[in-house]
Amino acid sequence: MSETILVAEDDQAILAGLSDVLKLEGYDVLEASDGRAALSLYRSSRPDLVLLDVMMPEMNGYDVCRAIRREDEGTPIVMLTAKGEEVDKVVGLELGADDYVVKPFGIAELMARVRSALRRAAKNTPSPKNGGALPESALRVGGVTIDFDAMIVRKDSGETLTLTPKENSLLKYFAARPGKVISRETLLEAIWDIDPDSDIATRSVDTHVARLRQKIEENPSEPRLLLTAHGAGYRFG
Repeated sequence: MSETILVAEDDQAILAGLSDVLKLEGYDVLEASDGRAALSLYRSSRPDLVLLDVMMPEMNGYDVCRAIRREDEGTPIVMLTAKGEEVDKVVGLELGADDYVVKPFGIAELMARVRSALRRAAKNTPSPKNGGALPESALRVGGVTIDFDAMIVRKDSGETLTLTPKENSLLKYFAARPGKVISRETLLEAIWDIDPDSDIATRSVDTHVARLRQKIEENPSEPRLLLTAHGAGYRFG
């Protein structure tokens, strides 16, 4: 069964071109020329990936991304933007986008990012559990149990919190390197597959770390698990 990609783009020439290329690559394609139509198509069809232009009528891409993430933390979203400023990329990533491509872009680059986003999403898809036993991918630390397969955090208090795919990948990366200081640039490249020299490293990584602390720390303002190495990055205690 082929994967379905929703393309939201108000430029009809770009929309038609992207649709043709994706179909040639074997994907099923849904098309929307404004943000409101894109959100409606997403809700009715639940595509495997969303290619989302930033500047669209009715609803812009940021608002569509925000609306999708309220309902679904797993479907990969790749933003298409004509703007090259770092602040625009930061906004998209902080709203929950998985990646971005700046126009004008090459087809080879776009397809590589699409395939990469789909692979990451497939890798983070929760696996079936058996008999309620603790899975091998679970980690018990500091009063919480982190289940990487199910992408959830269970606290001793009984509270259960859901991890987004990015939070899950980030936490798994930290957990595999206990005690090691990891720079923001390393995390940006490893988790987001983004140029480590990009200026968006600090804000995007810091935002995700702050959200993780809210979920795994007993007192997020005084973290004991996910620690800041001042001037260097973070380490998992």
